Amino acid sequence: GDFNGLDFGACRDAITAALVTKKAGEASTNYRLRDWGVSRQRYWGAPIPMFNLPDGGEIAVPADKLPVLLPENVVMDGVTSPLKADATWRKATINGQDVERETDTFDTFMESSWYYARFTCPDYDKGILDSERANYWLPVDQYVGGIEHAILHLLYARFFHKLLRDDGHLSSDEPFKRLLCQGMVLAESYYKKRDDGGMDWFNPAEVEVNCDERGHILGATHIPSGTLLEIGGTTKMSKSKNNGVDPQTTIDRYGADTVRVFTMFAAPPEQTLEWNNDGVAGAQRFLKRLWTFCQQHATVLHSAAASLNKQGHCKEIEDDQALASRRQEIHSALEKALADFERNQFNTVIAACMTMLNAIYKTLPGEAATPQQAERVAAEGIGLLLRLLAPVAPHICHKLWQELNFGKDILDANWPTVASDALVQSSVELVVQVNGKLRAKLQVAVDADKQSIEAQAQAEENVQKFIAGKTVRKVIVVPGKLVNIVAN
Repeated sequence: GDFNGLDFGACRDAITAALVTKKAGEASTNYRLRDWGVSRQRYWGAPIPMFNLPDGGEIAVPADKLPVLLPENVVMDGVTSPLKADATWRKATINGQDVERETDTFDTFMESSWYYARFTCPDYDKGILDSERANYWLPVDQYVGGIEHAILHLLYARFFHKLLRDDGHLSSDEPFKRLLCQGMVLAESYYKKRDDGGMDWFNPAEVEVNCDERGHILGATHIPSGTLLEIGGTTKMSKSKNNGVDPQTTIDRYGADTVRVFTMFAAPPEQTLEWNNDGVAGAQRFLKRLWTFCQQHATVLHSAAASLNKQGHCKEIEDDQALASRRQEIHSALEKALADFERNQFNTVIAACMTMLNAIYKTLPGEAATPQQAERVAAEGIGLLLRLLAPVAPHICHKLWQELNFGKDILDANWPTVASDALVQSSVELVVQVNGKLRAKLQVAVDADKQSIEAQAQAEENVQKFIAGKTVRKVIVVPGKLVNIVAN
């Protein structure tokens, strides 16, 4: 028939369309909605502003008697609700009629589902929201939360946002523009079985591990007691498995900036992060390299910073292809990092910072053909790098920003921008191989022809050592990458 060979979804749609065409039916969606139980039998929570009538009905608490405040100095006996036990608070009179307050309270989502809207006007005391201020700030540009929020808090927040919109307090349809669900932090776990079948878990800081040459854990020992432990594997940090890392201990040892750099660099934010002390030490080495370079060349950088324009850019490089290539490398890395910041790919942003620092190191000390230009490129690169890295490592960047004469407070500095002239590549670095082995690197013009590249490669001093007395059989030029000389 007409519907043979279709999958379930396509078949359903085709049959529905056929019935509609024949006016034999119409498409509709049935929602399986259920009542939402929002009350809780506990003391803490937002009071439900309702009075219960003797005949079993309910009426709302009059506006002039709002807000309903919970009683203080209640008795928590763990058995009876303090609100039910407090007759003075529970009983009231409305229009001469005896009534009782509702003793259930709202679940916490009643308070926590629209906090973002109240943050826009925390001092407003004439209603639920100051619509003018709330509409100025909302919706939220970026929401960051765990995946568990996707089916709970975000659902509630969306419900309340639309409720506030329908009631005239907000004009936007959605509470959040973008969502980022961060990954879990993982760490190694270790345990010992008890006689009753349970397990005692030991913190990794108290465990000594024995690894093979590849770094795989072979065994583990509890340092204080010498007890041999079982390996629980890499799992989510949790109290139950006692494999959490005290942030303050790590910060005291490495510094806050280092911990921040490691956390952002170890993995994309939406993926799991495996805690590794070696990785923390690696982040510290990167920051030390930055600090060392700036201290070693502080005088030069301080002076050259004054020559940069308002964007922190230096003049276009003249008559120095190698230096122009270094500057192009710095700005290419910056261009990628700026795009990655917009996509929340902070790990690749830090990787770009490392690339920039490597390129900056190659500009100084004064081995360049034009030393003054090299100093300006180094100052430009450091200024761009500090501004790019500041959101991740604010303390070291702020300190160096002031010391090197870039400005008073890096928080007031403009966000870094790419200099378009720096991306114009006039030369390219090629690897020169002799019989497949690296022998030299050379800078050639981007538009250099094959013959001139071959001649320049063979003229390199170190290349000549390996082709002297031999016959050059072939020269292979891979544009923009390498030159391979085959000689025997």
